[in-house]
Amino acid sequence: MSRDFGGLRSGITEPEHDGGTWVDDLLLHDGIEDSARAVDIGERLDRGALRRAVRTRHAELTAAGLHRGGSVALQLPPSLALLTDLLAAWRAGAQVILLDHRLTGHESERALERVAPQFVIRPTAPVPGGALRGFHELDARMEPCPGGRPATTGHALVQLSSGSTGPSKVIGRTAEDLAAEVVRYTGIPGMPRQGMRIVVLNSLVHAMGLMAGLLHSLHAGVEIVLPRRLTAGSVLDAVAARSAPTLITGVPFHARLLASVSAPPPLPHLLGAVSAGEPVRPGVAEAFAERYRVPLGEVYGMTETGVIAADLSGANRPATGWAAPGIEVTVVDGELLVRRPVSPYVGLADPERWRDGWLRTRDAGAIDPATGLISILGRLDSQVSVGGLKVDLTEVEWTLAELPGVREAVVVHDGSIEAYAVLDPEVTARGVEGLLAERVAGFKLPRHIHVVAALPRTTTGKPVRDPAALRAAVKDPV
Repeated sequence: MSRDFGGLRSGITEPEHDGGTWVDDLLLHDGIEDSARAVDIGERLDRGALRRAVRTRHAELTAAGLHRGGSVALQLPPSLALLTDLLAAWRAGAQVILLDHRLTGHESERALERVAPQFVIRPTAPVPGGALRGFHELDARMEPCPGGRPATTGHALVQLSSGSTGPSKVIGRTAEDLAAEVVRYTGIPGMPRQGMRIVVLNSLVHAMGLMAGLLHSLHAGVEIVLPRRLTAGSVLDAVAARSAPTLITGVPFHARLLASVSAPPPLPHLLGAVSAGEPVRPGVAEAFAERYRVPLGEVYGMTETGVIAADLSGANRPATGWAAPGIEVTVVDGELLVRRPVSPYVGLADPERWRDGWLRTRDAGAIDPATGLISILGRLDSQVSVGGLKVDLTEVEWTLAELPGVREAVVVHDGSIEAYAVLDPEVTARGVEGLLAERVAGFKLPRHIHVVAALPRTTTGKPVRDPAALRAAVKDPV
């Protein structure tokens, strides 16, 4: 039977009763011809070839013991194997736990202990290293996971939060919830439609890359493209490879990377780019638009909810955008809250994070009563008191990052205000301190500006704000 998600109709069958048929109904549906382009991830597959690959892999996984109600962890790098194994496992009616392939052995063991899947799928052979690889060509193998158990909840997807500000949380989403978000994306102006392309730079196992990059694209008949390398040249080559209208999705790091190209080639079929994961720093969107003559839009969301707000036109900055279709938000004591009928957390979680149908985002926000535009004003934990005076660490961080010679920066409170910055070779911390002192009040100044070769980042590309991790990255300890 068809389901209604707050006015959004998916047309899928009730997930609790049909195992994994929602995959065929929503993602691999026959409303798109077999000959339509589907993916370009090292290998180019049309829609018919992708359907056959998923059916074949489904048969292999079920023959190996994965059945409805089972659980399997996928720990695969971006690849065609990741996509087909994900869809095949869901098609089998199993719960899928997505783990980032870049986790260390210790981190992987801890994650598997927390979620206890029956099986784990990994590459059959070690994958080549290199942070700039856009995708891998590999075979995958499913193995029993010692101590694993069938799914204990009705969630189709289990993810770990990015951990940018603390320990990861275990988050579950039902097939119904995933379907609602897929349909939600179709209602956001500017999202690619059938026959278009999307070049995905986000992590495929986290919210934006998974939902907007993979699942919405499959539903809408959009060709999914991963560049061979995550360099500006390789990304632009991927955009130029076909004349179909193309959208790029990534994080602010990717926007800055592309905006740094001094003379990009003509890209008449580029519609624009979309950034997610953290706010776009002032000046980046303008620089991107100047280079490519197309907008840099923005999407705001959480692992717990998926997309919350979006404006792909980028025309309303500093506002982030409007609430996505079917999303209800409010602001209480300066914090943005999102309506969520049930808690998204699996196992123990902070009871204050979700209460009475509302999820606390921990982000400071404002909603314009006239336009409905939502502005994200930084993390609530970025507001600190110094000598009785309020300091917004986000303001200090952005001011620091805009200084000449500062490539990127993070500002945290670690007993005092501390800054961690990547500087050009000829620039010194002392020189930067002098420039910053001209721009912000004395009580807002960091006690030290620590120079790091690179900011530690989460697997989604967000800067890590854990003081211990930042201290460990310092090049020249004070």
